[in-house]
Order: sequence, then C-alpha cells, then structure tokens
Amino acid sequence: MVISAQPVQYPDSDGLPMSDNTRQFRWIVTIKEGLDWLFADNPSVFVAGDLLWYPVEGDNKTRQAPDAMVVFGRPKGDRGSYRQWEENGIAPQVVFEVLSPGNTVPEMSRKLLFYERFGVQEYYLYDPDRYDLAGFVRRGDSLEPVEAMQGWLSPLLGVRFALADNGDLSLIRPDGRSFESYQAVARRAEAAEKRAEELTRRLRELGLEP
Repeated sequence: MVISAQPVQYPDSDGLPMSDNTRQFRWIVTIKEGLDWLFADNPSVFVAGDLLWYPVEGDNKTRQAPDAMVVFGRPKGDRGSYRQWEENGIAPQVVFEVLSPGNTVPEMSRKLLFYERFGVQEYYLYDPDRYDLAGFVRRGDSLEPVEAMQGWLSPLLGVRFALADNGDLSLIRPDGRSFESYQAVARRAEAAEKRAEELTRRLRELGLEP
C-alpha cells in the first residue's frame, strides 16, 4: 500500500503583525501606495506590502514578508502569497523594510542574507525613529551597500532618495513629485474639488453654463 504525501501548505500569514507602531505603519503604507501610484499604468509590475514570499517550491519554512516589494514582469492582481515557482520563477527585484524599535540586528542580518540569496536586486531600509536610511544593490552574487543614500537614484525604480531636514524620508518620482501619504493626497483632491465648485458657481453667476 502506497501512502501519498500530503501537499505542502503555504500559509498566507506568518502570524506576525504588519507593524509595531503607528509611525512604522504610516511609512509602510506611504511607500507601498507610492509604488502602486508609480507603476499604476504598467500592467506588468506587481506591487505588494507585507505579502509572504516563498522562493522554493516544497519549502514552506523559507519565506519572508517584505514591508513592500516590487516585481517587474508579473501581472497585477490579488495573491494570498507570492509563490515564486508560480510566477515564472521571477523573484521580487526591489524590497523595502521600515524598521521599528522591535527589530533586532540579527533579524535584519538574516533578512539581508535572505534577499541576497534569493535574487533581490535592490534592498532599502528606513528607520523613522533614528532617521536612518540605507540601501543595498546587487553586484554579482552579493548585495553591496550604497555608500551615500542622500540623492541616490534607484536604477530599477527611477526614484530618488533623500532625507529631509527633519529626518523624514523623501522618495521623488521621475516626474519630480514625491510619494505622499493618503491623507495628503486626499486633502489635495478635496481642495481641487472645492476650487472647481467655486469656479462653477462664479461662471453661473455670470450667466455661463460650465
């Protein structure tokens, strides 16, 4: 009698929280949504936040959930996890981590080794409490540190990195616009709507139908 092996299960959650505090969460969302906005018109760029990435088929222990990741060459769409063998073997090329006080040096060292081993091309870390910004880019088989992140231009994203005078991270798109929080975008949209309503009212007072 042959007993068939049970199929390997790949959980969609690792049981860990997305963030440890509101500041970390705010930056994770700002970066992830900014990346979505950056590639909104490109159907072949997949962006995700806090999504478990399984690089090896049959191994559900080797995994990582970057705070944000970008995959060029894969379609947009919902996924429970990123199973690389189901994605034409394409690894996320760019990953971001936003640090919190709970992150340890050994933990972040393991993440760096994971991203290096499984093909990440660019890896960026931001600590919003200490105002530290670091980056690594692939050279051969290694992820090597970027010497100066102030003004650094990501080869794959086309985004320029900078730290403002107050220590906040600034990510500047190729069109010169910066990544913004949802609140900032919503406020600007609301202000534009109010200006349009005021212009419509004035035109009607002049007997013109807008």
